[in-house]
Amino acid sequence: MKLRYLIPLLAASLLASPTQSARADTPVHEADVVIYGGTSAGITAAIQAAKMGKTSILIEPTKYLGGLTTGGLGATDSGSKAAIGGLSREFYQRIHHHYSHPESWPLQKPDDLKSKSRKSMYSPEADAMWVFEPKVAARVYEVMLSEIGEPVTVVLEQRLNRETGVKQTDSGRITALVMESGETFKGRIFIDATYEGDLFAAAGTSFHVGREPNDTYDEELNGVQKAQMKGHLFLEKVDPYVVPGDPSSGLVARVHADPPGEDGAGDKRMQAYNYRMCMSNDERNRVPFPKPEGYDEKQYELLFRNFEAGDLRMPWSATMMPNHKTDTNNYGAFSTDNIGYNYDFPEASYAEREKILAEHEQYQKGLMWTLANHPRVPEQIRKGMEPWGLAADEFTETGNWPHQIYVREGRRLIGEYVTTELDCRRVRVAEDSVGLGSYNMDSHNVQRYVTADGHVQDEGDVQVSPGGPYVVSYRSIVPKKSECDNLLVPVCLSSSHIAYGSIRMEPVFMVLGQSAATAASMAIDADLAVQDVPYSHLRERLLEDGQVLDLPPAAKPKVLITSDKLPGIVIDDQEAKIVGAWTSSSSHPVFINTGYLHDVNEGKGMKSLTFTADLPKAGKYEVRFAFPFNGNRSATVPVTISHAGGEKTVTVNQRQDKGDETGFISLGEFEFKKGEAVVTVSNKGTKDGHVVADAVQFLAK
Repeated sequence: MKLRYLIPLLAASLLASPTQSARADTPVHEADVVIYGGTSAGITAAIQAAKMGKTSILIEPTKYLGGLTTGGLGATDSGSKAAIGGLSREFYQRIHHHYSHPESWPLQKPDDLKSKSRKSMYSPEADAMWVFEPKVAARVYEVMLSEIGEPVTVVLEQRLNRETGVKQTDSGRITALVMESGETFKGRIFIDATYEGDLFAAAGTSFHVGREPNDTYDEELNGVQKAQMKGHLFLEKVDPYVVPGDPSSGLVARVHADPPGEDGAGDKRMQAYNYRMCMSNDERNRVPFPKPEGYDEKQYELLFRNFEAGDLRMPWSATMMPNHKTDTNNYGAFSTDNIGYNYDFPEASYAEREKILAEHEQYQKGLMWTLANHPRVPEQIRKGMEPWGLAADEFTETGNWPHQIYVREGRRLIGEYVTTELDCRRVRVAEDSVGLGSYNMDSHNVQRYVTADGHVQDEGDVQVSPGGPYVVSYRSIVPKKSECDNLLVPVCLSSSHIAYGSIRMEPVFMVLGQSAATAASMAIDADLAVQDVPYSHLRERLLEDGQVLDLPPAAKPKVLITSDKLPGIVIDDQEAKIVGAWTSSSSHPVFINTGYLHDVNEGKGMKSLTFTADLPKAGKYEVRFAFPFNGNRSATVPVTISHAGGEKTVTVNQRQDKGDETGFISLGEFEFKKGEAVVTVSNKGTKDGHVVADAVQFLAK
């Protein structure tokens, strides 16, 4: 590996005009594969190209390689570990090897690192390890690249001229990339491994920013999701007005006045970004949370009011890493996610992005200082903050603050194949797999708005399991051939917003980076467009290199049952009135619409779901209840039917499979008046297991 810090020609290049022309004496560099973006995907792409006998140049616009993997996301969001192969798995195996040495544990014993379930997160017998310190991840990548040696040239601090820097033929084929400094990088195949999609956008390929409407790709979880919302909400009624109760006084900071939009409608809003802080509760290795310059307590008025309304949850979530460190993430209604302040980021200029990043850093640093110090923060919260600070030995060049923000979503390519919710649920399975995803379809909150009753609420959080691994198509990592035939996109790939919420995990990016470089090398060898690489040959090489491409036997394609195709009147769980915290799932192979809800086997007697139908006429109706059976369910679930003659409670055994092919059982026949009919599912008296609910159906007799 050749590591070069190519310093831009102008000292003020960070704010230089993107239209700056290249000087005649600026260097020109060539390689078989030019990779823009030193993320995990970019690194695995460079290594794989070298393994296939190709030279590559890996260009990273900042000073730091590894993206989120080295930037604080040490708690690997992976889903099924068995779905991770190739160089991606090798990385986590090397992490395990590092922690197999006693000297890697200077501040704690390996056995003391426990998960929330009290299981050890390090095992000497394990194949890999999935939690790690940021500096360890950086060192592992450094070693992996150094072992490859000369075929890979790493170039830092060079930014693409996004206006005129992508040189193309009339057909759209890329010939060279020109940086803001004027440096030129020529190649035969190019890979965009950025989180933002800067290269493919500058090359003129089709892309999307924001949330598509549900009907674009026949999805349920895309677009505005007020009805889907289950977590990270304001649980108490919090007033959003400067003078409580007075709309004319204006809104407090960090809530917008625009309507949220109709459920399922598309918009240009982005799921929130944050920094994944590496904190420490070890006094030997922590520094206090800094009070940022220009701190403004008004930015945290909603936080104060939420506490004062009675929500005393600690508003962040920490997963422990080795040596008493954390990967710290968002939790609750007002937390580290900077909701609503990133909408312009994907397409913003470099100067505009710097301002957005500075605002995010100011907000999050101010939040942590506020929680630790402000007198309006409840004492129990401030006391809970006392053991914590930033890890003193991480991110030492940037004041112990992560050098990479979590760009959860940027631009998304629109290729020949768009991976959607249907793929994640295995309603359809592509035949040209280049890797598997398996994590939840996960979108963080997108907006914070004022409800019809004059209170503040968040919108956009979706967390629905795909129920196992699914296939990512090769056609999703290449543009349309008519737009560009020598470009691959393993990060901002062709997918819908909600599908990307599952794909966007660092191990998957590594997998797709390796697959992209494999295809690039084959395209070079056969002098083909990347779209024309024979999949049979690509598949053979990917399997040879340890990639996991096929679904496990248990992850069979699912049959999508939509309520509008069922007879009678069907009220889905997404339409039910919810009391208490329920969790969405779709692990069972049979469910209605997007999935079903379960009570997590907690809060017994405190949770209920009310299904309300509008019956078109009076008469007798059979009432049916859909739920996925399982041995861990409760055998004593009370379901109350409110009918013309009063109420009747039916006890349902959810351990037994007595439902039809759509999961429905009959609760009996009842007389109803025209109009409102109500069925309530409760978890009262169900300590013997989980309570689940999918839908209620009314069939006229």
